[in-house]
This record gives sequence, C-alpha cells and structure tokens, in this order.
Amino acid sequence: MMQSKTYNLLEVANGKPIKLWTQGVPVEEDAKQQLMNTAKMPFIFKHLAVMPDVHLGKGSTIGSVIPTVGAIIPAAVGVDIGCGMIAARTSLMAHDLPDNLAGLRAAIEKAVPHGRSNTRAGRDRGAWENVPEMADHAWSALSERFKAITDKYPRLEKTNNRKHLGTLGTGNHFIEVCLDEAGRVWFMLHSGSRGVGNAIGNLFIELAQADMRQHIANLPDRDLAYFEEGSQHFDDYVEAVGWAQDFAKQNRALMMHAVIAAARGVIVKPFEVALEAVNCHHNYVQKERHFGEEVLVTRKGAVSAKKGELGIIPGSMGAKSYIVRGLGNEEAFCSCSHGAGRTMSRTKAKKVFTIEDQIRATAHVECRKDADVIDEIPMAYKDIDQVMDAQRELVEVVHTLRQVVCVKG
Repeated sequence: MMQSKTYNLLEVANGKPIKLWTQGVPVEEDAKQQLMNTAKMPFIFKHLAVMPDVHLGKGSTIGSVIPTVGAIIPAAVGVDIGCGMIAARTSLMAHDLPDNLAGLRAAIEKAVPHGRSNTRAGRDRGAWENVPEMADHAWSALSERFKAITDKYPRLEKTNNRKHLGTLGTGNHFIEVCLDEAGRVWFMLHSGSRGVGNAIGNLFIELAQADMRQHIANLPDRDLAYFEEGSQHFDDYVEAVGWAQDFAKQNRALMMHAVIAAARGVIVKPFEVALEAVNCHHNYVQKERHFGEEVLVTRKGAVSAKKGELGIIPGSMGAKSYIVRGLGNEEAFCSCSHGAGRTMSRTKAKKVFTIEDQIRATAHVECRKDADVIDEIPMAYKDIDQVMDAQRELVEVVHTLRQVVCVKG
C-alpha cells in the first residue's frame, strides 16, 4: 500500500485504485477486501474514496464514497436511505439548563416516538398512534410522489411510512443536547427514512439481484448487484431513493421541532434556536460533477464536504462531536466521515462490555445505561480524535460539541 501525505493508496488488480484517508486509524482486513470487491466493478469512476470511520458493512463498506458512471448499486446505498444528522445552535448557555437533566431527557422522550415494540397486536412505541398535525402536513407534501412509487410497487404501500414521519428509530439513532466550546447549548439528532426507507432499500436490492441472476455468480459479492442506466428499475430506483432521502430530511426537521418544543416546556429561560443549523445525509446517492464529468456519487456512511459546506461528524454517546466546514477536497469527491466508526460489532460489544462499563463511560451524560444500549458503548467505536486528524485535509472544525443528554431508541 503506497502512502501520500494525506491518504493511503491501495492498488487493485483488475480494478480502480482506492484512496483511504485512514492514516493513524485501524482498518480491518475484511473491510479492505470488501472495498477491493467494489473497486473491481466496471463502472467505478476514477477511484474509491474511503473515510477514516471505515468498517465492514452489509453490501458495501461503511465510510466509502463510490462514484459510478452508467450504473447504481442499491446495496451500496443500503437500507437506511437518507440517514443523516441535523443540529441547531440555541441562544442558551450551559448555566441556563436545569441542574438535574433527567426532566429534560424525559420531556424529549415523551415528545418523540423512539425504539420499537415487536408486539403483533397493539401499537409500536416507535410509531405515532395518532399522527400529529405537523407530521401530517409534512406527509401531504410527500404523499403524491409516494403514490406514484406504490402504483408501480404495491408492496411498499403496507409499510411504516406516514406513522414513522417524525420518529427516531433504534440502534445508533439518537437525540442529544450538547454544549459547544463556548458553553452554548445545541440540539442534535441522527435518523433516516425509517421503515419505508428500509422497505425501499430491501425491495430494490432484491430486484437488482433478480435482474442479474444469470450473472450473479460472476460478481465478487452478490450484494454488488446493480442496475444499468436506461433500465426501468434504474429509473424507478432513482425516483424511490430520492423520495426516501426527502422523507429522511423531513423526518429530522420534524423531530428537531418537537425537541425544541419539549425543551421550551422544561427550560425556564426563553430562547432562540437555529442560529446555525445543519441538516445533512450520510447514506445516499446523487448526481454530482467531479473531475469535469457528471457522475453518480454514493456515500455510504460519508458526508458531503464541498468547500464551505457545513456538516456534522458525531462521536459515540460518550465522546465529542464536531460541526465541520468542508474544504472541497476533490480527491475525496468532496466528502468526509459520518462519525467515529465502529471497531467491533454490536454482538461482540454486548459480550465484551458490562452495564458497569457503560455507566462509567457515560458518567457525564444523562442517558440510558441499561443492557440494551451496551452495543453503543463508546469503547465499541474508534477514537474520534484520531478520526478527525486523519481527515484534516477534508474538513475544518467549526464547533466541538460534548453531549449532556442522550436519548436512544
């Protein structure tokens, strides 16, 4: 593997090169192999760009930027379509928060459906029982395009769509109250297109594999099944994925509104919000211009970092997060990492760590500390400082945030 000043270069036999902004951070061998499989696809443009939070993913590697010409890989976008972050700074300072933050956390948990109930009967606690007016209004702006998609793919109708708009979900999705380097209060959250995005992702991954069934054995990985530009499924996927990305953005905006309203019910001092606001995807695909050509860019666990563009790079639930400004590094297809990146699987984290470890690691945060969130323990993630250092030529830090409240599903 060759090294440049800022990235490592991995040459791939019968494939395009891979540029990894991973100096000083671990990269598992399985992730390298997965990247090399993707780099061998015939429609990769120029090279793959790999971010420092890189780790093995389903279908394609998390922390990778995949530029393509004439084809799209639905499993590379994944099933959490449009997943991303939103953050807003308020006029509040740390001393304006209540001494005991449990009430603020409880108010946020009450305002935003989160988690999931796997009961066959009764409602899912992660969905709305009665969709609030604001979510319904947002849904009405999405519903016509959704009908155009479900007319072609009726199975997508019976998904959690309208009832998931404005809800958090599970896993690594979270809502946080944070303080920046000057003690100013921020609200920040992480979520995507929820049940309907998951259904869209899975449907089109299946369709790509079915379309390629005669050739699937020749692919380095069946999850690299793709649609060729000009085909019916290609156009339908672009339409559906674009809709899911819009749903995700709207989902985050609705939750942010609910979080602010909940905070206003607990915090005595009146405050302004969105003095600086960011709403960005990190699992998505879109057309962009790079190296003078129009290409499709799939960011799987990566954020757009065009020159001057604001983005969010969260650490784990016990570490720092960053508001960043893109430096427009063309070699990285103007991208940066979407977080710290996992160093171990959820299953392994639950085996290795205990509730006591979780309590210690999150001592400074008002959050859940039970067995069901051990897989999100900070030690299961890479060191965010090392990750930020590895991408110093991709972004500059605007604000450093540390969380004081964390809500997880």
